[in-house]
Amino acid sequence: MLVVLAVLALGFNTVQAQTKIGHISTDLLISLMPETKTLNTDLEKLGKTYEAELKAENDKLEAKLKKYDAEAASQTDQVNKERSVEVQQTQQALYQATQIAREEIAKKRDEGLKPILEKAKAAIDAVAEEQGYTYVLEASTLIVAKGTDLLPLVKGKLGIE
Repeated sequence: MLVVLAVLALGFNTVQAQTKIGHISTDLLISLMPETKTLNTDLEKLGKTYEAELKAENDKLEAKLKKYDAEAASQTDQVNKERSVEVQQTQQALYQATQIAREEIAKKRDEGLKPILEKAKAAIDAVAEEQGYTYVLEASTLIVAKGTDLLPLVKGKLGIE
């Protein structure tokens, strides 16, 4: 029985000696990639475009509200009710347009991130393979990170300074 335990312990130590572990902060890597910076710039432009369009529509609505409020006393109840419904419908449409704009930006972000994530993973895989790493762990989830930080090597692989 002792012989079996000794063989198992020796075998485990041999497996451990062959295991090479590294870590990397993928969030940091992705934030440093030029593609991410381009994506962020594009998303910011898109967001500003939507914001300007929505602000213009909101300004029209505000002007209409002021006009309707000023004219309310001189209008019939029926006209005031119709105007109230019109304003509520416009407010609802504006709210929906805001939601659609947010969804479009999120969709563009997701679509843009997919190739960036794939490129980052391919670079991490390549460096791990080249350097003989068995495991590469996400640095942000580690409590103790005594392994090698692969970020400099992966940045080099991607041509990031």
